Amino acid sequence: MRTWLGGALGNQDTCMDGFEGTNTFVKTLVGGSLGQVTSLVRQILGMVRALPNSNSGSGRRKLLKAPPAAANFPGWLKGKELRKLLQAKADNIAADAVVAADGSGDFTRVMDAISAVPDHSSRRYVIYVKKGVYQEYVEIGKKKTNVMMIGDGMDLTVISGNRNFIDGWTTYRSATFAVKGAGFIARDMRFENTAGPEKHQAVAFRSDSDLSVVFRCAITGYQDTLYAHSMRQFYRDCLITGTVDFIFGDGVVVFQNCQILARKGLPNQKNTITAQGRKEPTQPSGFSIQFSNISTELISNSSMTYLGRPWKLYSRTIIMQSYISGLIRPEGWLEWNGDFALDTLFYAEYMNYGPGAGLGGRVKWPGLHAFNVSTQANNFTVAQFLLGNSWLPSTGVKYTAGLTL
Repeated sequence: MRTWLGGALGNQDTCMDGFEGTNTFVKTLVGGSLGQVTSLVRQILGMVRALPNSNSGSGRRKLLKAPPAAANFPGWLKGKELRKLLQAKADNIAADAVVAADGSGDFTRVMDAISAVPDHSSRRYVIYVKKGVYQEYVEIGKKKTNVMMIGDGMDLTVISGNRNFIDGWTTYRSATFAVKGAGFIARDMRFENTAGPEKHQAVAFRSDSDLSVVFRCAITGYQDTLYAHSMRQFYRDCLITGTVDFIFGDGVVVFQNCQILARKGLPNQKNTITAQGRKEPTQPSGFSIQFSNISTELISNSSMTYLGRPWKLYSRTIIMQSYISGLIRPEGWLEWNGDFALDTLFYAEYMNYGPGAGLGGRVKWPGLHAFNVSTQANNFTVAQFLLGNSWLPSTGVKYTAGLTL
């Protein structure tokens, strides 16, 4: 419930962003109505509390207890079978649909295969996308649930686009690949936006898919590469590249064993790896980066690169047990605008290593924390932050539940 309400809060800002450059009267009119909705959602979100662990009132608690998150996954396909799908060679998989640019499959365009997926599917629908570069824009709507897309490799199966802010697209609509349907899984693909740093906001991959997994995929671009817009998401063994705010949004997200690389941007531009957008302290959202490699494609620190900056007032990002390159600025984190959110944000680092992991030169903001005990960091693991043990086994993806490999 908190995840869904938190996602609803984020949608208000996204809606208003779409009115930039339009008639001021219309924007004001819509903004007033959205303001009322936002206020109501905030109130309800503040009322949602975890149920007590005591045995008192157990009958009532049984009535209120939600089904496990894994119930959202199709029961006919067990974790063991999905694990085989994730590990098998793509051409050995019995897919529901095959996309091939050379005409050897059921479709030549990825979007055509998505259109053929049955709405509200109660079974896993597997689409195999053969190697090739697909110049198209793909959107998986919220009715297209339990879709699994498998490619031939992050360097072989590529979905490519170049929509961007400068050419008139909103950030949200600039995405090359976007998914809303719950239970989405992607494996061995590349999602890219080739607009370049001079085009500013240009999203490669946008996700509102609850209980979703991106595995062994590349998500490449420049500014605003990965838009983890809302809901619970897990990224494992992925490559993510960009310049400004290239991992951003307000999802409940864990990145595990990922390669996160800053690229060369515009002259004198400051690179920021994350820009998390939590608006309320009651929202469960945030970014947790674990067992990853945070570095740059640059050979010098001529482009200043930071771990992140606060997009919204209660921005939350945790980096733990990861390698941090010496080309990351010793300050670690960058302001958004003056002292905005420096008291209310929640940034933390725990047991990182590498030449850029030293805490001595870090900014001295009230909201920045150096965890020194495992109990603090444990709150942001897959098991605790995503409640991953209740649904990730059903996806078949490899993951580490806690702090130890």
